[in-house]
Formats: sequence, C-alpha cells, structure tokens
Amino acid sequence: MGLFNRKKEEERQVDPQLSELGRDYAIAKRHGDRRAMSRIVRTVEREYGLADADWASFKDGQDTYNAIPPGYTKTRRGHRR
Repeated sequence: MGLFNRKKEEERQVDPQLSELGRDYAIAKRHGDRRAMSRIVRTVEREYGLADADWASFKDGQDTYNAIPPGYTKTRRGHRR
C-alpha cells in the first residue's frame, strides 16, 4: 500500500453463530475433546460451506476465547523433573 492510498479496508461482518461455534471449538480444544472438535467442524462445513468469510468468523470466535488465559495450569502427571 502506498503512502497516499485512499482505499479503506473493508470491515468484515462477523456472523454471531459461527463465532459462537468457533468459541465452542476453542473450548473443546483446550480441554482435549477431539469428538466435540470433529462434530463442530463437520457442522460448520455442512451448514455454512467453506466460504472465506465464514471461516473468518469461526476463527474470530476462536481467537476471542484463546485471548483469555487458562484459569489453571495443567498438572504434570508422569513427567520427570
């Protein structure tokens, strides 16, 4: 982009349902629930298709949840110190 470029970036529309599914996916991923992760991805692919805007909303939901730090540390069971 040039110094005097007058083009403005387009504001993308966030789909609240896809954002919520992305948040649920991030929760399942943090807890290690692979079954829920697969179910959510299948739902997104089946109902919304593979449009870039849809995946951007989904990723936005993931990022908002991942921005929150975990409330606890994972235990180190079976790890040698």
